[in-house]
Amino acid sequence: MNIIKKTFDLGDGRMIEIETGKLAKQADGSAVVRMNDTMLLATVCSKREVGEHVDFMPLTVDYQEKYAALGRFPGGFFKREARPSEHEILIARLVDRALRPLFPDNFHAEVQVQITLISGDHNTMPDQLAALAAASALAVSDIPFNGPVSEVRVSYLDGQYVINTPMQDIERADLDLIVAATEDNIMMVEGEMKEVSEECMLGALKAAHEAIKIQCRAIAELTVEAGKTEKREYCHEVNDEELRQRVHDAVYSQCYEFSKRGIANKHQREEGFEAIKQAFIDANYTEETLTDEVKFMIDRYYHDTEREAMRDMVLAERTRLDGRQLDEIRPLWSEVNYLPSAHGSAIFTRGETQSLSTVTLGTKLDEQIIDGAVIEGTRRFLLHYNFPGFATGEVKGNRGLSRREVGHGHLAWRALKEVLPQQVDCPYTIRVVSDILESNGSSSMATVCAGCLALMDAGVQIRKPVAGIAMGLISKGDKWAVLSDILGDEDHLGDMDFKVCGTRDGITACQMDIKVDGLSYDVLAKALEQARQGRLHILDHIQSTIAEPRADYKPFVPRIVQIQIPKEFIGAVIGKGGEVIQKIQAETNTIINIEEVGELGIVDVASQNKDDIEAAIKWIKEICTVPEVGQIYNAKVTSVVEFGAFLEFLPGKEGLMHISEYDWGRTETLEGVLHEGDMVEVKIIAVDDKNGKLKLSRRALLPKPEGYQEERPARRSERGGRPSGGHSERGERGSRGGRDSERGGRRPSGRR
Repeated sequence: MNIIKKTFDLGDGRMIEIETGKLAKQADGSAVVRMNDTMLLATVCSKREVGEHVDFMPLTVDYQEKYAALGRFPGGFFKREARPSEHEILIARLVDRALRPLFPDNFHAEVQVQITLISGDHNTMPDQLAALAAASALAVSDIPFNGPVSEVRVSYLDGQYVINTPMQDIERADLDLIVAATEDNIMMVEGEMKEVSEECMLGALKAAHEAIKIQCRAIAELTVEAGKTEKREYCHEVNDEELRQRVHDAVYSQCYEFSKRGIANKHQREEGFEAIKQAFIDANYTEETLTDEVKFMIDRYYHDTEREAMRDMVLAERTRLDGRQLDEIRPLWSEVNYLPSAHGSAIFTRGETQSLSTVTLGTKLDEQIIDGAVIEGTRRFLLHYNFPGFATGEVKGNRGLSRREVGHGHLAWRALKEVLPQQVDCPYTIRVVSDILESNGSSSMATVCAGCLALMDAGVQIRKPVAGIAMGLISKGDKWAVLSDILGDEDHLGDMDFKVCGTRDGITACQMDIKVDGLSYDVLAKALEQARQGRLHILDHIQSTIAEPRADYKPFVPRIVQIQIPKEFIGAVIGKGGEVIQKIQAETNTIINIEEVGELGIVDVASQNKDDIEAAIKWIKEICTVPEVGQIYNAKVTSVVEFGAFLEFLPGKEGLMHISEYDWGRTETLEGVLHEGDMVEVKIIAVDDKNGKLKLSRRALLPKPEGYQEERPARRSERGGRPSGGHSERGERGSRGGRDSERGGRRPSGRR
């Protein structure tokens, strides 16, 4: 067994180890990466042959977290790992975007990368190690790959850039980015910020790149020691260079001139480019001579020529496919309150990209439960992005959620969550849904803008409006052009897709994919500044549609009122088996949730009816009231006994009214005088400090008869002392002032 290990320091004493040769040796390549107690196993396998007419890179990246890695059982009925969670999909996408551009352009064999969390700790995030593990597995395989590449997390924390930030510190960081890069170039960026400046973000990219260079050198050394510097030979393309040249000579100038026309309509533009290709085919081939193989090559060569012509036109003419200037934003229009029954709604349209977004406000019971191997908890803000086939005029089956939809929705979620009000000011669970109705580039950024509008329409008091814009890049030699608000074609044919979201005061989220080598920080700085100007333009439009959030929620939105109670009364409000809280909810038509926070119980009461909320709150406050001598209540008779009557003066609180305290005159018996359910106004005249016995009196509220004289004291049993026989249990119950559940006994699970 030839086990190879490489170890390097992050610069502050924290070590990362790469090991290969011990696990999964039948894979084309495998490696284990360890930092602290977090360990990832990455494997890579590739087919030797390719499918017919495959001219793309069929790469699949999967990431899975084993619950056993942290000593946990999976949730659910089957108690085993199932389909990937959104968290796992997002990490897989990060790795995919780092690896995909580095495979040779003409390598088309199917490749599968699998990354598994096999050990974890609660302070070392596995996402920051996933690409390092995958790249290490590729490095010790014979699969052609233009690496090494690696990935780190960088945070801006207490005025310093921190690499691979401990989990406990991430929430308080001002910036949290995952950056992937080779030793020479940044390849991918994704993360969130707390309205940081463009300069702060550039500093983070530089700090991350320096750390990645160390990792790339370690991977390169691993490749040499494993003897994998020579990669497999392959031939995955059949080319006809003479045909390539003929296609180029025939269509380049036509594509260039057509690109200059500035046609804004996507379908008209597609039809025009397709007509140029078809004219070449019609002029040179008959139905018999146009074989499938020739047609396949013509499509490939024409695509390459169209790409070259469009890029040359932009660099030379400094104009765009749709006629815009480089920094010009497409026409904008938006509308709020479009859907009459939604809690909040908005349409945002930018050129040929349109999002219809809705906001739904719910209670704490609607929170999403996160039950991952590493991440647990709840989420009160949700954003879901949907991309149906009709958005691009395609016939496409609806086969469930795609990874792209998960990724785009997560980016918009990151952009908007920074400006949401604190839970104490907005106790709702908030769900934003963006349905893309048209798409021609930047649909995730349209989601940010539409989501912001819908939140304001719903009356959610966001701190500031947020907008998003997608930037592109076209470069050739020493010439380059940064494009604002890119089209779908400009994304596909360009060198960069850089999405930037933020307020007027700073960036809240970003995502960048770079497809070209040698992108300088000067170009990135230009892109960030151009994005800032575009963002301000879009924010002006958003605030012209709705200047600020609605002052109040719409009339049909459930209202939530939050109160605080002492922690010791939580059990009394819930009751044994939840009987008390269920009764309150049923009789007041409310939804009640209680959460223990420190020494307090935080109670949310929700209903569409204000009177119902007030009734429920009154009930809860009465349960939490501590009885004091002198207080007067309208109490309900719960039972009549020989020596008096028991009365419930507050929910769950009873006291004894001795027969002598009913009236100033002598009362022989209360049977026939009082009945269960009667209401009697009484006053608390004594609370026993030792056992909490409550003594009630009706007599104390009646005028004392003139000349009244106290009678001889009655026997002990008549004065409310410990009764004998069948009354002993009842007497004890009365002296304690209520049942166990009413005094804060054991709480049922699931209500908090």
